[in-house]
Amino acid sequence: MKVVVFEDEKLASERLVELIQELRPEANMLASLKSVEAGLLWLQNNEEPDLIVSDIQLLDGSSFEIFDQYPIKCPVIFTTAYDEYAIKAFEVNSVDYLLKPIQKQKLSSALDKYDERAGGQAAQGLDIEKIREAIQGSNVQYKSRFLVKFGQRIKAVPVEQIAYFFSQDKLTYLMTFEGKKLPLDQTLEELEAVLNPNNYFRVNRKFVVHFDAVSDIHPYFKGRVKIELQPASSEDIVISSDKTPLFKQWLDQ
Repeated sequence: MKVVVFEDEKLASERLVELIQELRPEANMLASLKSVEAGLLWLQNNEEPDLIVSDIQLLDGSSFEIFDQYPIKCPVIFTTAYDEYAIKAFEVNSVDYLLKPIQKQKLSSALDKYDERAGGQAAQGLDIEKIREAIQGSNVQYKSRFLVKFGQRIKAVPVEQIAYFFSQDKLTYLMTFEGKKLPLDQTLEELEAVLNPNNYFRVNRKFVVHFDAVSDIHPYFKGRVKIELQPASSEDIVISSDKTPLFKQWLDQ
């Protein structure tokens, strides 16, 4: 069994690899990758593995971006702290869906499902009723406001007022459409999980932007694009060649 892991947290990745090798000593761990960019590059230059175990939030975006750009045939076991991703996870040839922190017994059951699928019992690998129930019971709630420190006060800022979120010097900030820069406690990864993807897009490792904040788009080197925001950012914002097609799809939806 050839396995690839997509996980951006070092300790979580090491723990996952350790558990897989303990549960399946015969497993050949081909790679452990941290980002969408690294995942795409690996899949483009290597034979498809037998199984992918993937966190949903990676260093530079969602692992769904990998599968959108590089359709795979092998099963996927998804891991994440955010259960609102469950339905979409099942749509991408998923064997199972595990919430963090990963429990050994849950992972063992997921690997058993993989064994069934590999043995020609693919129909048992996907619980159709479970998927249907998940769809019917889905009620994803995106954040409508954020609490921030405003001088000596705490203020609630509605998402409609937020142009973009960004990281700077290992801290996270929001920028309102009025040009106010305010600190946040959440990481960009945590924010991406609770923002409506129709309105916000993770353009790179440092920025999550609102549709209305994108003022200009310029072609850049090697298939990339450079964007300008309003209010303006002091940093150049370049979108990778891998993410550019998804960015254009998001703008055109």
